[in-house]
Amino acid sequence: MSPEAPAALTALTPWIALIGPAELFAGFAAINTVTFAMFGIDKARAANGQWRVQESTLLGLALLGGSIGAWAGRRAFRHKTRKQPFGRRLVTISAVQVLAVAGLAGWWLGG
Repeated sequence: MSPEAPAALTALTPWIALIGPAELFAGFAAINTVTFAMFGIDKARAANGQWRVQESTLLGLALLGGSIGAWAGRRAFRHKTRKQPFGRRLVTISAVQVLAVAGLAGWWLGG
């Protein structure tokens, strides 16, 4: 690990070494599947006038890596499409994740 590596990455290095591509893909698929399902559950509950999934839960799942599931759920269920504060927050989460992945890829490939 290079001396200019962020402290958080240095601290995570032993844990990252234990995670292979298959485990990483499985975790990514799982969080996106759960996020997608939660959008469907919330839409069904909204239609039936039942208790709803909190927006913070939906955004939290997106933040944990479920952005693709969130976008797919919004589109498939036509859910949370007119809620502007929610939409802006999801866009922000997604943009930060894209920048983080690009930064990590550049750091990883460049170092």
